[in-house]
Amino acid sequence: MTTETALTTADLHLLAEAGGLAPSLHNSQPWRFRPTPDLLGLEVRADLSRAVQAADPDLRALHISIGAALFNLRVAAAHLGREAAVRLLPSGEGAQPCAVLDLSTQARTPLPFGADLYPAIAGRHSSRQPFTNRDVPEALVAELISAGRDEGVTLTVLEEDGVRRVLALTSEAEAAMAADVTREAETRRWLRLEPSYDGIPLAALGSHDRDARVPMRGFDGHPPHHSTPAERFEALPQLATLTTHLDSRAEWLRTGQAMERVWLLATVRGLRASVLHQAVEIPDTRWRLRDPHEGPGHVQLVLRLGYGPSGAASPRRRVEDVLDPATSAS
Repeated sequence: MTTETALTTADLHLLAEAGGLAPSLHNSQPWRFRPTPDLLGLEVRADLSRAVQAADPDLRALHISIGAALFNLRVAAAHLGREAAVRLLPSGEGAQPCAVLDLSTQARTPLPFGADLYPAIAGRHSSRQPFTNRDVPEALVAELISAGRDEGVTLTVLEEDGVRRVLALTSEAEAAMAADVTREAETRRWLRLEPSYDGIPLAALGSHDRDARVPMRGFDGHPPHHSTPAERFEALPQLATLTTHLDSRAEWLRTGQAMERVWLLATVRGLRASVLHQAVEIPDTRWRLRDPHEGPGHVQLVLRLGYGPSGAASPRRRVEDVLDPATSAS
């Protein structure tokens, strides 16, 4: 059923706050939200001034982050009782906005994603802490795979040989980054030693694996200036890849939506996650992430899943800094 009820200031605030809680590379938060002139929808735009240029020169990670924000907006729209009809890249590849949500229709069901994901938006954090050795139940794995598939992305939970291959490639990429002065300087610039509205606070750095099995990203230089605690991580982490057939901006936006849908569902089910992003940032290691037995595909993301601490919250930009003021229709 179509509604002509305009989005109120409170509605727009709730939507922008939910969108702004999405994950992003180095917590760069590269998005802006703008009400449509009729106040029945929302535009999602890339804030290119917040691109992480050395690590993400083609803006792939930026678009994945925007896709994650877009999914949060869809969840928040359902919370407001509105259906979110999404158009990706309505003006074409590389043009703004990245997506437009038409929110003029009442929601057909209160739980369009099968579970109430709205509370998980604020409860989802990256956990860079050790997980237990408890396996993710097969029923939950199937649920997560289905969630990714519903967004047009293939989520593959890796077997032992795949996990070891991805860990080796991630370690290789981390070593290459340590040798790249420009990239390492950029990474350190996103480390926050004082209270801030973006970037990675020291509390969110987590720990590093004392046995060097799980290569967590180093944010504080080589050698580190602010060393993280050494702890024993899980013997064999549970990793999953998100893969698409094509490698376009539209596919990156779909990947972001799939990642956030999977992550929010995992949060609802008591599962923690973090991103092992290093290997997808370097073309050679990203290419070798592909499983040759699975056929052609582009690995967009590696997720580490498990049971353990939820991880520390990262700071967020104010709603006023990401939500553009409404303009009247002409």
